[in-house]
Amino acid sequence: MGVTLPAAVLAIDAGNSKTDVALLGADGSVLATGQAGGFQPPRTGVPAAVDVLAEALARAGVRPGAGGGPVAAHVSACLANADFPVEERRLAREIERRGWGRTTAVHNDTFALLRAGLPTGAGPRGVAVVCGAGINCVGMTPDGRTARFPAVGRISGDWGGGGGLAEEALWFAARAEDGRGAATELARALPARLGHGSMASLIEAMHLGDVPAVRRHELTPVLFEVADAGDAVALSLVHRQADEVVAMAVVALGRLGLLDEEVPVVLGGGVLAARHPRLDERIAAGLAERAPHARVTVVTAPPVLGAGLLGLDAVGAPAEAHGKLRAHFG
Repeated sequence: MGVTLPAAVLAIDAGNSKTDVALLGADGSVLATGQAGGFQPPRTGVPAAVDVLAEALARAGVRPGAGGGPVAAHVSACLANADFPVEERRLAREIERRGWGRTTAVHNDTFALLRAGLPTGAGPRGVAVVCGAGINCVGMTPDGRTARFPAVGRISGDWGGGGGLAEEALWFAARAEDGRGAATELARALPARLGHGSMASLIEAMHLGDVPAVRRHELTPVLFEVADAGDAVALSLVHRQADEVVAMAVVALGRLGLLDEEVPVVLGGGVLAARHPRLDERIAAGLAERAPHARVTVVTAPPVLGAGLLGLDAVGAPAEAHGKLRAHFG
């Protein structure tokens, strides 16, 4: 569909698996939305990754450059793999080169979760932990201070997320089947989910490339199902994931001097938004012990909401505009 340009804000949320864009009016109205594939600059390079953002915009009914002017007054881009300031700068330069907005701000995508989870009318004060394909945490205060982690995998101390949990579950299942490790129902349940009769068969198929990498994401829900049934090995992984979420939140709160204040702790991403009872219970208990003033919320709205709210902040939109955008995305 066509839209009247320029809009007030071009909001972008780009994750490893999908990209969402929304064009917003100054009153918080959603003029158009579009979606495209995953955003992975470490694998594709920055220009090709930003091409995916352009594809999402085209699917919103806008072809940048066709009218010779900017798409929006301000571009608010919350991007996966923008883990270091140097990466944010590189991505911002490429987006600016496309001429989509008069001004551009690039943030790590975890900031979108945090902004979306803050109470209506509240200032930018709190901590967010995202646990989706990977895991990350950020925090901010009204005076501009932030807390964040590199979040680039095991080399930066990360553990878990959907991808990490699937890998751990496979490791324990393989060792259970061949006798090197403790018995676990994972040794039966994981290969069964992917159509194999044993871990040996599944391992061979994965090694030979006969199992698409994307199908590994199917294994994380199996892990939680097995844990819910009381399997000790699976439950230990769920507990460790909860402890990692708590550790990141507590460290971020401590860095910002917020441990002794009532403050929002926002949780999101596919693993946390699924509301697994054993995971939720362990997180609640850990935060109650280590950060008793934290007020936990779980965000299930699309992360592009947070990118949009940050954009409305940047253009000085009134509170009513923020409320209208929240109402649209639920």
